[in-house]
Amino acid sequence: MDETSGRTATLLRTTQRRHLRITNRSGPRCFQLFRHEDVSGISGTGVVAEGVQWSDGTVALRWGGCYPTTTVWQDGIDALLTVHGHNGRTTIRWLDE
Repeated sequence: MDETSGRTATLLRTTQRRHLRITNRSGPRCFQLFRHEDVSGISGTGVVAEGVQWSDGTVALRWGGCYPTTTVWQDGIDALLTVHGHNGRTTIRWLDE
């Protein structure tokens, strides 16, 4: 019930349902984003973020530092590295292998 109008609220279905696409491995995988060379001069080198790759390929990335931020990459690791990989100067270190 809508508390403002007193009418029953309805939820419109305007998006398609996304089903979880399970890959061959089981469960999420943890990783660190490791920067070998800081081309921007801002983030430094070493571990600059922590992340999780979910079983459907989606990635959640947690940046550290003074202004911690979490980003979600629906298109997965390849999309993340396209933006933040700095042409191979930043790599993924899998923690559960």
